[in-house]
Amino acid sequence: MGNMVTEFILIGFSNLGDLQILLFCIFLLVYLSTLMANATIMTAIRLEKALHTPMYFFLFVLSCSETCYTLVIVPKMLTNLLSTVPTISFSGCAAQLYFFVGLACTNCFLIAVMGYDRYVAICNPLNYILIVSRATCIQLVLASSFCGFLISVVVNILVFSVPFCDSNRINHFFCDISPVIKLGCTDTNLKEMVIFFLSILVLLVPSVLIFISYVFIISTILKISSVEGQRKAFATCASHLTVVIVHYGCASFIYLRPTSLYSSDEDRLVAVTYTVITPLLNPLVYTLRNKEVNMVLRKVLSRYSFPKTLLS
Repeated sequence: MGNMVTEFILIGFSNLGDLQILLFCIFLLVYLSTLMANATIMTAIRLEKALHTPMYFFLFVLSCSETCYTLVIVPKMLTNLLSTVPTISFSGCAAQLYFFVGLACTNCFLIAVMGYDRYVAICNPLNYILIVSRATCIQLVLASSFCGFLISVVVNILVFSVPFCDSNRINHFFCDISPVIKLGCTDTNLKEMVIFFLSILVLLVPSVLIFISYVFIISTILKISSVEGQRKAFATCASHLTVVIVHYGCASFIYLRPTSLYSSDEDRLVAVTYTVITPLLNPLVYTLRNKEVNMVLRKVLSRYSFPKTLLS
């Protein structure tokens, strides 16, 4: 039985009528802010030698990955908000799902790697440079990307080997796993179980490892005698923990449950959070909470003679 569907209709926001224009303006504003915030952080890390450390190398890669991740979802979503029939071709849908899942998994692994970096920096500071060397950093990033996209290949094969013959209307604003696989006209329970197992691997395993590392981190911080030392250690961890909670929290809500519990309206709201808002949150959290990055940004901005009003 072959695929009879050549294109899909993304009915995500089509029931909102005139509100779509307002959504378009809001999402465009958030999207441009995301691109600008991530570009700023990446430029600051690239230009400032003081930030050429493993922690900021991982943040640079995460910002880059988050930017690509939004490019996969948001531009298409914005054009669909303005079109009368928001369609996406079969191959376009497969490509979108492939890059979305690949980059999302990579981000999950990168955030776990950043947790490992914080763990070594605080719990084993004397050997930090030896353990988290430049070569190790590159290997960890490559391993995160390789695993992320390998999982994405498996997911894509599972989703798009399903014959689509009943409907081509995806009840979402992009090609996500559950809304697409639900359109299949054969039994997909086994495939959904495999995808669920992969979700546990991507979301639950790293978050448990991060949780364990933070138990060690906090117990080490509490042993620091100076209050200033404790405050500085907590500050670098707070940024990472905020990103961990929001990133893993939203994704777990969607992917760590059976497809039968899929509620399109509720899930669309959460999906907006992790596709549009979370990528903006990362650079904001790291710049607002981090004095080091703040100082560097001011330095970089003043060096390139921006108007003084921007720096005040």
